[in-house]
Amino acid sequence: MKFDKLDHYPDALQPASFQRRVLLAVSGLTPQIVTETLYALAADDYAPFVPTEVHLITSAEGARRAELSLLSDDMGWFHKLCADYHLPGVKFDRSYIHVMRDAHGHPMNDIRSPADNRAAADFITAQVRAITADAGCALHASIAGGRKTMGFYLGYALSLFGRPQDRLSHVLVSEPFESSYDFFYPTPYSRVLQTRDGQLVDTAMAQVTLAEIPFVSLRHGLPTNLLAGVTSFNDTVAAARAALAPAQLVLDLSRQCILAAGRELMLPPAELALLAVFARARLASSEPLSAPTKGVPDPAWAKRYLREYRLITGDLADIEGTERALKNGMDGEYFSARKSKLEKRLKSALGPAAEAYRIHDGGVRPRRYGLTLKPDAVRFTIDVAFKEGN
Repeated sequence: MKFDKLDHYPDALQPASFQRRVLLAVSGLTPQIVTETLYALAADDYAPFVPTEVHLITSAEGARRAELSLLSDDMGWFHKLCADYHLPGVKFDRSYIHVMRDAHGHPMNDIRSPADNRAAADFITAQVRAITADAGCALHASIAGGRKTMGFYLGYALSLFGRPQDRLSHVLVSEPFESSYDFFYPTPYSRVLQTRDGQLVDTAMAQVTLAEIPFVSLRHGLPTNLLAGVTSFNDTVAAARAALAPAQLVLDLSRQCILAAGRELMLPPAELALLAVFARARLASSEPLSAPTKGVPDPAWAKRYLREYRLITGDLADIEGTERALKNGMDGEYFSARKSKLEKRLKSALGPAAEAYRIHDGGVRPRRYGLTLKPDAVRFTIDVAFKEGN
């Protein structure tokens, strides 16, 4: 058996070193992709990977075939493989076979329409997201089975959520075994079967090649809520695109929200006002601002901050509490508290992409604060500009 290796990884990231090891495959009407891939992984002389559990994503008919051919008492090729190659404790039963659901929640028999494509993408993405949420798990995904769209979505989902310990591969079976529905893996003993063209062949002579496929991990650019929540495939892709695109910041003060990294984020007036101060300074290409001194109220800072705060809340809004807190000026503690809360909200919503929208301190003393965005990457919405002009 041959396994094409791409590169080497530190021991701590070797997939076989993880306590939980998952093989995730997609299949249509050929469930033998499970046993072929499992055999190839476990029999590799260089770096064997024996999964602790196997998961299969398939259609309703694919699930029926997988149960009959892999798990039934009559055929049970999964159990035979584990016995032939001494692979104890690999979990795989009906509960590990995941049938794709259509937009109405019904079991999907095939991917035939755009709606089916979207549902399949969301289903596969959800499975990959759930498995990769476990830091103590190494995932090996096989795209060899099922319709081409299923393999594409599985590979793309791994690119979105994959970690250093995760792998992607495609399995190839030598002729004439590839076209035989009776072939499930190379047996360690002689087993003769007849191919569809009438040839008699011995499964002990079969060759399996498992080629590892490189993928670029975009996980580091996804917002935290997308990694932990339930989001559609399209929304996840959009978030990844936005994270990789040039940073653009739009402030909509009237709606109390911003558009950053392609995502709309609602902000409380207190944090939005501080961001607006620095956004306006960046638009004017002004020098970075010194922060208020700790314990020393700064009237100039209070004035510029309250100006933005009033634009956000409106003339009739009750801002007496904020004005009272800043009647003598804004001190360093107030500034730091608002800045800290703003950065937490940005990081939670945008993940690593939040770095481009942070208020930076320049990295040297004396600290001077400002946005690092280019002036043409910052703007306020038209309705706010009109409001300011009145």
